[in-house]
Amino acid sequence: MLLEFLSTVDGKLLFFIQEYLRFGWLTKVMRFITSLGDGALIWIVLAAVFLCFHRYRKTGVAMAVALLIGYLVTNLILKNLVLRVRPYDALVGLQALIGPLRDSSFPSGHATSSIAAGFVALRGAPRYIGIPAFVLAVLIALSRLYLGVHYPTDVLAGALIGLFAAFCAKYTAKA
Repeated sequence: MLLEFLSTVDGKLLFFIQEYLRFGWLTKVMRFITSLGDGALIWIVLAAVFLCFHRYRKTGVAMAVALLIGYLVTNLILKNLVLRVRPYDALVGLQALIGPLRDSSFPSGHATSSIAAGFVALRGAPRYIGIPAFVLAVLIALSRLYLGVHYPTDVLAGALIGLFAAFCAKYTAKA
């Protein structure tokens, strides 16, 4: 019953976004934003930059560990266990603005890696880096909904896994 309710809400939110929030100019912006999260490349580069500076080395280690934890939990374990079909394949009339994607939908890997790295940056980097990094992380996660490639619960689960990974990494790296 709860899963049916969540599934219904998921679909309604995606159709609301498609109907009322999509604009040509915004689609271009969201495609670019989501591409920043592809393969977690921007976060890997940021972690590498932090590793180059002694003062932020612990932050770089924590970011790398958070990304690794998030990848293991999301991409290697949960996506292969749950095998949730992408919304554009399950919801008649929903149009994805990118894709098609090869892996399953739950949870969102973009949300996981972005929130994991963005939260570590928010907590361990100077504010002028940490705040924009976290804002970018949230925008990457939300772009997945806008583009129609994830359900809201995929993104929420990915974000929660990202936070979990960030807390674990900050604790183990003592950053």
